[in-house]
Amino acid sequence: MGKNAVFLHRLCHILAPNNKISVLPSDAIKNCPNYLHLLASCKNPSSLLQLHAVLIVSGLQNDHSTNTHLLKSYISFQKCEFARFLFDSMPYHTVRLYNSMIRAYASSKNHQEAIKMYHRMLNEGVKPDKYTFTFVLKACTGALEFKEGVLIHRDIAFRGLECDVFVGTALVDMYCKLGYLESAREVFVKMPEKDVITWNAMILCLSQSVDPQEALGFVKSMQSVGLDPDVVTIVNLVPAVSTLGDIYTCRAIHCYVIRKGFDAIVSDGLIDMYSKCGYVDMASQIFKQMKDKSEISWRTMMSGYAHNDCFFEVLELFDCMKRENHKLGKTSVATALLAAAEMRDSVRREEVHGFARQEGVDSDVLIATSLITMYAKFGDLDRAKQVFQGIKEKDVVAWSAIIAVLFQSGYGEDALQLFQDMQKDCFKANEITLMSVIPACAEILCLRLGKSVHCYAVKANYDSDVLIGTALLSMYLKCGSFPSALTIFYRMPCKDIVTWNSLINGYGQTGDTYHAMEMFCKLQISEIKPDSGTMVGLLSLTCEQDIGTCIHGQIIKFGFDSYCHVTNALIDMYAKCGSLSTAEFLFMSTEFAKNDVSWNILIAGYVHNGHAEKAISAFCWMKLQNFQPNLVTIVSVLPAVASLSALKEGMVLHAYIIQMGFRSNLHIGNSLIDMYAKCGQLHYSENMFHEMKNKNIVSWNVMLAAYAVHGQGNRAVELFSIMQTSHIGVDSLSFINVLSACRHAGLIDEGREIFDSMYKRHQLEPGLEHYACMVDLLGRAGLFDEILHLIKEMPLQPDAKLWGAILGACEMHSNVQLAEFALEHLVQLEPRNPNHHVALSNIYANSGKWEDAGSTRSKIIKTGLKKSPGWSWVSGNG
Repeated sequence: MGKNAVFLHRLCHILAPNNKISVLPSDAIKNCPNYLHLLASCKNPSSLLQLHAVLIVSGLQNDHSTNTHLLKSYISFQKCEFARFLFDSMPYHTVRLYNSMIRAYASSKNHQEAIKMYHRMLNEGVKPDKYTFTFVLKACTGALEFKEGVLIHRDIAFRGLECDVFVGTALVDMYCKLGYLESAREVFVKMPEKDVITWNAMILCLSQSVDPQEALGFVKSMQSVGLDPDVVTIVNLVPAVSTLGDIYTCRAIHCYVIRKGFDAIVSDGLIDMYSKCGYVDMASQIFKQMKDKSEISWRTMMSGYAHNDCFFEVLELFDCMKRENHKLGKTSVATALLAAAEMRDSVRREEVHGFARQEGVDSDVLIATSLITMYAKFGDLDRAKQVFQGIKEKDVVAWSAIIAVLFQSGYGEDALQLFQDMQKDCFKANEITLMSVIPACAEILCLRLGKSVHCYAVKANYDSDVLIGTALLSMYLKCGSFPSALTIFYRMPCKDIVTWNSLINGYGQTGDTYHAMEMFCKLQISEIKPDSGTMVGLLSLTCEQDIGTCIHGQIIKFGFDSYCHVTNALIDMYAKCGSLSTAEFLFMSTEFAKNDVSWNILIAGYVHNGHAEKAISAFCWMKLQNFQPNLVTIVSVLPAVASLSALKEGMVLHAYIIQMGFRSNLHIGNSLIDMYAKCGQLHYSENMFHEMKNKNIVSWNVMLAAYAVHGQGNRAVELFSIMQTSHIGVDSLSFINVLSACRHAGLIDEGREIFDSMYKRHQLEPGLEHYACMVDLLGRAGLFDEILHLIKEMPLQPDAKLWGAILGACEMHSNVQLAEFALEHLVQLEPRNPNHHVALSNIYANSGKWEDAGSTRSKIIKTGLKKSPGWSWVSGNG
C-alpha cells in the first residue's frame, strides 16, 4: 500500500465515525477550472479533509502545486499532524514547503520539531533562505536552545545574511529573550538598516535588563534616525519606566501617547507605569476613564493599588468586579488575598477565601500560595500548612511555593523541614526551590545544611546559574565562611551586579569597610556598572560621615539620587553618623516621594541619637500623613517609649498592635516585654512573656533583663534555670542579664555558680562584661581578696568598666588602698574622665582623710577636668 493510499485510508478512518464523507463527483473537479477555488471554499478542517480525499481518488495526489496548497491549508487550520503526513508523502520538497512546516511548528510552540525540520532540510541539501532562519530562530528562542541558536547564527553569517533586516531582527530577539544582551547588541550594531521592529526588540530587552535607563536612550537614538516609536515601542518601555519609577518620563510618554492617539491601546501600560512611579491616583483616573475595561485592566489596577499599599482600594475593586459580574482571574483573587493579609482583616480574609473556594480555585497553585502567604502573615502556620495539604496535585512548583512562603514569613526552620519532606516524597528540587532553601540555611546560620544544599546544586548542575551562585555566596557570607564565599565568587562563570553587591554587603556586615571599598573599586574597573543597590550597600556599611559624603557624591554622579530607596539609605547613613540635620533636610525635600520605609528610618534615626520624644512625634506625624505604620515602625518606636518610661503612649501602641493583628509577631512581643519592664510594669512584661506562643532566645533574654532591672534576682535565676532544663540555648547575653540580676539582689553564691557554669557547662568564654558583673557582685559584699584573685586569673586585660566597678565597691566599703590602685589603671585608660577622681575624693572623705580628699579635688580643678552634671527626665503625662 502506497503512502497516498495509507493517507486516504487514514482520512476515511477519521471521517467515518461521523458518516460525513461526501465524495464530490469527478465532474465537479473537471468542471472547476481552478481547484484552488475549492480549497479556498473550505471553512473547517472537516471540509478540507473531504476535499483532500476527493483529490486523491481523482488522481490529483501527485500534483506538487496541489499538495503545496493543501499543506498550507492544513497549517492555516493548525493541523500540523496532517500537514506533516502530507509533507512526508511528497516526493520532493522546496524551501517554501520547509519554511511552511518550520513556521507551523514554531507557531504551535512545538519548537523542537521545528528545529528537527531545519536539520532535515540541511540533510536533504535544500538551501535555507532568510525566512527559514527567521522561523527557526523563533523556535530556538521558544525552546531556550542557546547553543543551537549560536550554531544557526554561524550558518547565517556564512551565508552572508547576518545584516538582513529580518534575520538580524530575529537574532536580536533571540539573544535578548535568552538573556544575552551583549550578543544582541553586537548583532544590532552590525545591521546597516534597522526597522522599528528591530529597535523594539532591543528596547524590550534593555527595559528588562539591570540598566533600564539605557532603554530610554535607545528611544532617543531611534528618533534621531527618523523612526517614530509605535504602540509596541511604548508597551516595551513600560518595564523600564516602572523599574526606574521615573515620573517625568512617565508623563512624557503619556503626552506622546495622547498626541499619537495610542491612549486607548496602551491604557493598561500607563496604569502600570503611574502605579510603579508612586502616582496611583493618576493611574486610577486613567482606569476610571476607560470605556472598555478588560480583565487585564482590572488586574493591573488592583496590582497598582497593592504596589502602593492601598489595600482597602484593592478590596473595593474586588467587590466591584463581583457586583458587575466581571471575570475574576486567578491573579486578581491572589491580589485580593494579599490585601486582606496586609490589612490583617480576618473578616475579609475569610470572605476572599470563601470566594476562591466557591469558584473552585482554592486548590490552584497560585491561589493556594497566596492563601498560604496570607495565613503565614496572620501567624496561623497550621492553617497555612492545611491549605498546602489541600492542593490536589502537588508538584515541584507547589512545594517550592510553600517553602518560599514559610521562609519569607520568618519560618526558616519550617521551610527546611518541608524541603526534607519534599525529597522524601521523591520530588526533585529545582532552581526556584533552592532560591528559598539556600537563604533559609543562611537565616538560621546552618552552615552544615547549607553545604549539603550546595552539593545538591552541584550534582544537579544548578551551581553555574548566576542566581543560585549568588544565593550560595550570600549564604556562606552570612554564616561567616568568607573563604568559601570568595571561592564561589571567583569560580562563577558569569557574575551580575547582584553578585558583586552580595560580596560588598557581606564585607559590610562584618564591619570590614576596607575590603568592601576594595571590591567596589574592582567593580568600577569591570564591565559591570554599579547600580542603586551597590550604593545602598556601601552606605549601610559606613559609620564615618566623611566616607558617607564621598559615597553621596558618587550617587549624584551616577544619577541615583532621585531613587527613593537610595535617599532612604542616605537619611539612614547621616542619622547613624549623628548628622540629624542633614538627614532631616533630605527627608523634608519636596522632590523626595516618601514611603513608609522613609518614615521608619527617620524614627529609628531619632531613637539612635537619643531623641525619643522626636521619634514619637514623627510616628504621630506619619499617621497624620496617611501612612500606615507597619511592623518595622512599631519595632522602631517602642524603644523610644521605653526610654521615656511613657506608659500611656506604650499602652496606646499596644492597643494599635492588637488592632492591626501584629500581636503574634515575635519582634513585637519582645519589644513589648522590654517596654513594660522599663515603664515599671513588670507584671505586664510577665504576662506578655507567658502569652507568647513562639519564643526565641531574645524573648528569654529580654525577660531576664526585666527581672534584673527590677532587682528580682531570685526570679531571674529561676527563669535561667528553666531555660537550661527546657533546652533553650543560652548565650553570652543570657549570662550578662542573669549575673546583673544577681548583683542587684546580692545573690553571691548563685552568681558564682552561674559564672563558673558559663564555660564548664556551656563552653562560653566569659567576656569583660561578665567579669565586671562578678566584680560588682563581689565588691558589694566587700570580698576584695576574691576580686583581686579573679582579676589575676582572668585571661583578658581589664577595661575601664571593670576597674570602675572596683572603684565603686571601694567607695561603698571605704577601701582606700584598693581604690588608689584602681584609679592608677583608670587614669591610664580614661585620663580625661573626672568622675574617677571624684569617687576617690569621696572615699578619702568617708575615711576621714580630709587632706587627701582636698588634694584630689584641687587636682581636678588644676587639670581643667569638669564633673558631668546630673540630670533627670520627668514625664508630664501624669
